[in-house]
Amino acid sequence: MESRRQTQVSQVIAQMAGEFFARESNVKALITVTHADISPTYKEVTVFISVLPQTMEEAALKFAKRARTDFRAYIKKSSRLHPIPIVDFAIDLGEKNRQRIDELTRR
Repeated sequence: MESRRQTQVSQVIAQMAGEFFARESNVKALITVTHADISPTYKEVTVFISVLPQTMEEAALKFAKRARTDFRAYIKKSSRLHPIPIVDFAIDLGEKNRQRIDELTRR
């Protein structure tokens, strides 16, 4: 169970990641931050993204992983979080599955 502070920090990081990708992304895809999960120690965070079109998923994830250092610098500059967590990015499979279910139920 996440604490209230963990939830708040996760939301702040997810929002910052959305802003970061809106500014920095040059990938020909729409990268949407769905949520972030921060560890109980606040030292690691995984930011989950969904990508449209899905064919650009791999390229977008590679871009996000290359931008980890820049994103950490952005967190450091734009927030008062301490410690600055180690960031990783992952495709949000839950969101992907939800979209697939929506697609199947519309038929």
